[in-house]
Amino acid sequence: MTALLYFFIVLITVAGMEFVAWFAHKYIMHGILWSWHEDHHNPHDNEGFFEKNDLFFLVFAIPSALSYIVGSLPEYRWLFFVGVGISIYGLIYFLIHDVYIHQRFKWFRQLDNKYSRAILRAHGSHHAQQTKENCESFGLLVVDKKYFGKRKNRKQPN
Repeated sequence: MTALLYFFIVLITVAGMEFVAWFAHKYIMHGILWSWHEDHHNPHDNEGFFEKNDLFFLVFAIPSALSYIVGSLPEYRWLFFVGVGISIYGLIYFLIHDVYIHQRFKWFRQLDNKYSRAILRAHGSHHAQQTKENCESFGLLVVDKKYFGKRKNRKQPN
């Protein structure tokens, strides 16, 4: 029973992290910490491998690391599995966002199904703006249904 509980804590945490990432992207990255995120929205072909935006990896690692540390205490064991869930979401985010979408690593480029194309379209729509205002599609895994269709069939925002 305990293993099942921990499994569900991990699963709920992974799912919840999509909302946390959406919120942080919309209100923090496109808000008070735009100075870190801005270079991610601008072309930078020859400026090196890293972006200031990569600092968010460290920011998101803090709650995960704290969950592992506090969760190592027997009375807070469940927090350890929250840390696992945050780490799993971080890995998913890295693989989809940095590897698949932005091709920072050439590991898999040929994903071709409706969902992977919708993720690319949604993220492309987000990056169509090079400013912090008027962006859409701040999540990663939950994609608006309009991105599952071809561009010509999508309603454009006013």
